[in-house]
Amino acid sequence: MKLLSVAVPCFNSAAYMDHCISTLVSGGEDMEVIIVNDGSTKDNTAEIADSWAERYPTIVKAVHQENAGHGGACMKGLANATGLYFKVVDSDDWVDEDVLRQILGKLREFSQMEKPVDLLISNFVYDKVGVEKKQSIDYRSAFPVNKIFTWDEFGHFEVGHYMLMHAMIYRREVLIKSGMVMPKHTFYVDNIYATVPLKDVETMYYLNVNFYHYFIGRDDQSVQQATMIKRIDQQIRVNKELFEQVDVASIKHPKQRKVILDYQEIITTVSSVLCLIDGSDELLAKKAELWAWLKENHPWEYKKIRYGFYGVAMNLPGKPGRDIAKWGYKVANKFVSFN
Repeated sequence: MKLLSVAVPCFNSAAYMDHCISTLVSGGEDMEVIIVNDGSTKDNTAEIADSWAERYPTIVKAVHQENAGHGGACMKGLANATGLYFKVVDSDDWVDEDVLRQILGKLREFSQMEKPVDLLISNFVYDKVGVEKKQSIDYRSAFPVNKIFTWDEFGHFEVGHYMLMHAMIYRREVLIKSGMVMPKHTFYVDNIYATVPLKDVETMYYLNVNFYHYFIGRDDQSVQQATMIKRIDQQIRVNKELFEQVDVASIKHPKQRKVILDYQEIITTVSSVLCLIDGSDELLAKKAELWAWLKENHPWEYKKIRYGFYGVAMNLPGKPGRDIAKWGYKVANKFVSFN
């Protein structure tokens, strides 16, 4: 069995996918790299995927499908994975090759355990175009370093430092057990990946190393603010899925429950503030509908989130209230650089 399966969703990715894949195959035979060509039509993504599979037949799989969006491509990668652990690396991102070897060594140790660790966490770097000093997100305040730990030893996140897909390598069986579903034709499904399986995680390990390089800067990138507003329906769909796929109130461990609820709160805040930034009657109505849906369908979570700091801030009355929420978002974005 391979130690680590990595899905690489590719949609018209010919301009940059080679760099991503080259960093992954550097891990050698412990790796299973699954290139998912998600119905690319504008370039030779399919041919590039096949060429990698031909060059590395024991490491690389090229999987072709009709376009299903980022969520569908991630799920296709998981369905084709056979490794003990699983990760998604987007085709415009890449990993540090030296750190990859270190991580594979740690996964090899886990593979010898009677019950391997459920989740390995590492740092990621915001590789933002035009920014000389790249920001690294680490979790030293939240997790003990270089040891197996449980929710009992979970610390606290610094402001803006919550777990993202880029930091997480799940044991594949945990993903399957969780029943996680990333909807087709939907962006922002990384929030589902980062949140839903946590309900089935019992043991974790944190390596304080900069592994994943998260590229930010393409004009058409899904995390650009204008693009996120344009795709607000997909953002809200994922937002609702976070509540539908996890019954937070039923989670017994208080820290585990809090981490997932906090993530739901953050994503609901992002959905709300994007509607406020747009300011149109249509998007303000969508914001109101989201909160009304949450109140009706998930009243326990609604009460916790609506009357917390962010819930109050997102629902201040009138234009002055909306301006305060937008100002807070801009300040947070300056320091956290999430788009």
